[in-house]
Amino acid sequence: MNIQTSAPAKIILVGEHAVVYGKPAIAVPVSSLRAYAEVEPSSGGLQIASADLDEMVPVDISAATIDNALALTARLVLQKLAASPPEVTIRLHSDIPIASGLGSGAAVSTALARALCAALNAALPEAELNALIYEVEKVYHGTPSGIDNTVIVYEHPVYFVRQQPIQTVVIGGDFMLVIADTGRSASTRSAVDGVRALYDSRHEQVQALLDDIGELVAQARGCIERGQAQALGDLMNRNHALLQQLTVSSPELDRLVKAALDAGAFGAKLSGGGRGGNMIALVAPDSEGKVTDALTRAGAARVFTTILGRRARC
Repeated sequence: MNIQTSAPAKIILVGEHAVVYGKPAIAVPVSSLRAYAEVEPSSGGLQIASADLDEMVPVDISAATIDNALALTARLVLQKLAASPPEVTIRLHSDIPIASGLGSGAAVSTALARALCAALNAALPEAELNALIYEVEKVYHGTPSGIDNTVIVYEHPVYFVRQQPIQTVVIGGDFMLVIADTGRSASTRSAVDGVRALYDSRHEQVQALLDDIGELVAQARGCIERGQAQALGDLMNRNHALLQQLTVSSPELDRLVKAALDAGAFGAKLSGGGRGGNMIALVAPDSEGKVTDALTRAGAARVFTTILGRRARC
């Protein structure tokens, strides 16, 4: 048995948090960062070994409730395929930092689901797999928008509106993105809950912010399709300012955003749930090194570059 499956990380270019309230968001896969699942024979029933969490998870499909995301992924796959658990151990490892806004949970669940399907000599259509991973995302995020699982399962840039058909994004040029990790983990669920509390207590003010984010996301799609990096950068800056007003930025994120802009980035913003995790900067190729150095000096725990474009996958 030689089975290995994987799934990519993701970043949200624009639209996080507002997407929970029916506004659009644009997200792209980061295919150079991945979660992996490997299958090996076992005599102890179906088990899932997570190297990153240092745990071994047995799968009991008869349990009344399952609150472990890995075990839930396996049970949902088995139920969908009407299959019995195979005698295998599925070993998971990931290059994606946990709780950093890069979709680690959805990527690991997707890789695991694909590995279990392969061990059963079966497959799930992407639409069914996407719906399944969305159910698992509820363990991590409570009320997820669905954007993480969608961009990760399909591994394609998407223009996402909750409960609407998936729209892919045409990339009109090459966009260089520098991603920097604050080194501070953050709970997306906590951030989403915080925005919900703000929405309930200051509804009109927060609704106006969400409307503004939705409008700039639509503009950003046009910039991406026309290859307009400078204009897209301006929209990213506006998006970050609105997210600050939603209280989901942090001193670490703001420091890195400022460092990137001071070093010549077209635009910079937090990406994902916020309050920690990652930020992204849109840069010209000739300023990538300067921006990367500035982010490192400003305290980024990790910095890497990816290309969103016509000639290269993220």
